[in-house]
Amino acid sequence: MKAIPYGRQNIEQDDIDAVVKTLTADFLTQGPKVKEFEDKFAEYVGSKYAVAVNNATAGLHIAVLALDLKPGDRVITTSITFAASANCVRYAGAEVWFADIDPETYLLSFESTKNLIESKPKGFFKGIIPVDFAGLPIDLEKFRALANAHNLWIVEDACHAPGGHFTDSKGTLQKCGNGNYADIGIFSFHPVKHIACGEGGMVTTNSKKLYQKLSSLRTHGITKENMEENHGGWYYEMQELGYNYRLTDIQCALGITQLAKNEAGVKRRNEISKSYKKAFQNKIKFQSLPDNSYNAHHLFIIEVENRKGLYDYLRTFNIFAQIHYIPVHTLPYYKEIGYGDASLTNAENYYSGCISLPMYPSLTVDEQNFVVEKVLSFING
Repeated sequence: MKAIPYGRQNIEQDDIDAVVKTLTADFLTQGPKVKEFEDKFAEYVGSKYAVAVNNATAGLHIAVLALDLKPGDRVITTSITFAASANCVRYAGAEVWFADIDPETYLLSFESTKNLIESKPKGFFKGIIPVDFAGLPIDLEKFRALANAHNLWIVEDACHAPGGHFTDSKGTLQKCGNGNYADIGIFSFHPVKHIACGEGGMVTTNSKKLYQKLSSLRTHGITKENMEENHGGWYYEMQELGYNYRLTDIQCALGITQLAKNEAGVKRRNEISKSYKKAFQNKIKFQSLPDNSYNAHHLFIIEVENRKGLYDYLRTFNIFAQIHYIPVHTLPYYKEIGYGDASLTNAENYYSGCISLPMYPSLTVDEQNFVVEKVLSFING
């Protein structure tokens, strides 16, 4: 059996054609494909605005800056995430506070977050960064009510979840990143994600003010709007300290064709998930699915007792499972600045047994059956 990774990109001829066409066009960057991708992505998730950036980490960075995060401020997030969800807070000189996860969904626990907020004086925290972990949407309606009660903003880290959604208490379907409950949403276009641009990200919002701020921070804080008439075509102003976080037209051309296939890709991911669940039901623990949620399934995660043993065993059969994630508060950088003593029992218990199995649309039935066979053979001894 050929190598089976935990995730992989799916590049087809239409993707290649789109990139080649852009390579022979007038603009390789800062051209029309960027706006086209932004508009199509905003339409897809249901947000008013979208800002393309060179990666999701950059998106998280300008998101917290646009929301006026300052040194010494405090933000709550989950420890079971990629480090960027927390690092963006540190980039701004602010403090990260970790709440625990729900042991069944692996998402940021509402109760743990609520208890943490209510244990401190009002105004102690500035915002919350919930993560749609593994593609499972977090119930932002509940978090929005909590945030409103304490005057907090919400940045939804939806990097795992384009195409995911939950149904709110009014029966309305809420797509991940649509901005109805979060101030800003963040998506990733890393190759193992749903939409592959090589590298890349998207920031979504329904606020025109935030959109303008995000757009400025993305491009050095420079603007040329409404200036040519009084000066000349060369004139621009740098109105604030921004960054070069732009995404190229080449990558956006690829993103446009990838986006068009995401619905089919998410459907296939859910078919794969259904097969895994059928095989593992009552045998192996896996991420639960709330009744009101549709998982976009960036990952399919199980929990086992001998995780290292299974990881090594699968590799002998060219099955390259992965671990998502080492709890952020236990990483050396965070331990050195005082986070090592955080009490996050559920997160640490989850990490002790979690392992991500192959999950991507081009995974064949035979390949998945082979993975299932090897997992069960190890578990059953």
